[in-house]
Amino acid sequence: MITAAIVGGTGYTGAELLRLLTAHPHAEPVLVTSRTEAGRPVCERFPNLRGHIDLTYAAPDPAALAECDVVFFATPHGTAMTMARPLLEAGARVIDLSADFRLADPAEWERWYGMPHQAPDLLAEAVYGLPEWNRERLRGARLVANPGCYPTAVVLGLLPLVEAGVVAREGVVADAKSAVSGAGRTPQVGLLLGELADNFKAYAVSGHRHLPEIRQCLAAIAGGPVPLTFVPHMVPMIRGIHATLYGRLSDPAANLQEVFEHRYREEPFVDVLPPGSHPETRSVRASNCCRIAVHRPANGETVVVLSVIDNLVKGAAGQAVQNMNLLFGLDERAGLEAVAVLP
Repeated sequence: MITAAIVGGTGYTGAELLRLLTAHPHAEPVLVTSRTEAGRPVCERFPNLRGHIDLTYAAPDPAALAECDVVFFATPHGTAMTMARPLLEAGARVIDLSADFRLADPAEWERWYGMPHQAPDLLAEAVYGLPEWNRERLRGARLVANPGCYPTAVVLGLLPLVEAGVVAREGVVADAKSAVSGAGRTPQVGLLLGELADNFKAYAVSGHRHLPEIRQCLAAIAGGPVPLTFVPHMVPMIRGIHATLYGRLSDPAANLQEVFEHRYREEPFVDVLPPGSHPETRSVRASNCCRIAVHRPANGETVVVLSVIDNLVKGAAGQAVQNMNLLFGLDERAGLEAVAVLP
């Protein structure tokens, strides 16, 4: 049985990790840390876990963490990079759900996150944890940079087009909408029910932190820069991301449905819908599935891709468990085959 620790287990992502790991056939959460909740039973904070987990929050102890097989960081940016090295040296695997190891360039990381990177030498070792793209590199990796929620939805939606070279690199647009849980559990005025309900708004149009991450992925896939425009929006729902992606076809003769179906035919967590479909966020709620539909309006030169995920599962905790399965040579689907919750 794989022993797992979660550093920062008081937020929504930490709760999702616990929910998934308690039902995992080959892994067991044995340690959950929190500086502010140390000594409090986990199920008091997350009553849905009552009867499924009997752990108490503990203060972070590097020695205790190092005894675990895998350590998940569900912490704010800037924490994992200060704690990862001794864990790796002790033989633990590290899966970081923050942004600390996502960007390869430490100067670029400092520009977007406002602090110097504390472990720049580990960036070259970190493997970007999008299994549909990096599966072989993930097998046996020690350090995984779990992708952001927006990048997961956007990159999965664009990957087949960019990889096949059927879309022009210039003029790609990602118009994405996220549920409020993507902003975390820390109280903020703008996230109050009275502020968010019956409302819909764009934010961070001048530059969102996930933009360099998306561009980095697409550039690696394309073999050159893809100057994508990314506009995120907040919608009044709890879970889900809907990404509407636009591009100009460079190969008008391409069979787009075939491109997507061929690329994802062996992927257990990507569902390419039939022609003319419109995926809904509720169809992936609480699941590790990404559902995708591809359109070509009026049979013109524009391709439109619709990509939906649950931001807390495929966009965070579920993908982290999927990566853990790969690290330890398990069936990639282990612990992740639950059907989406509907309604």
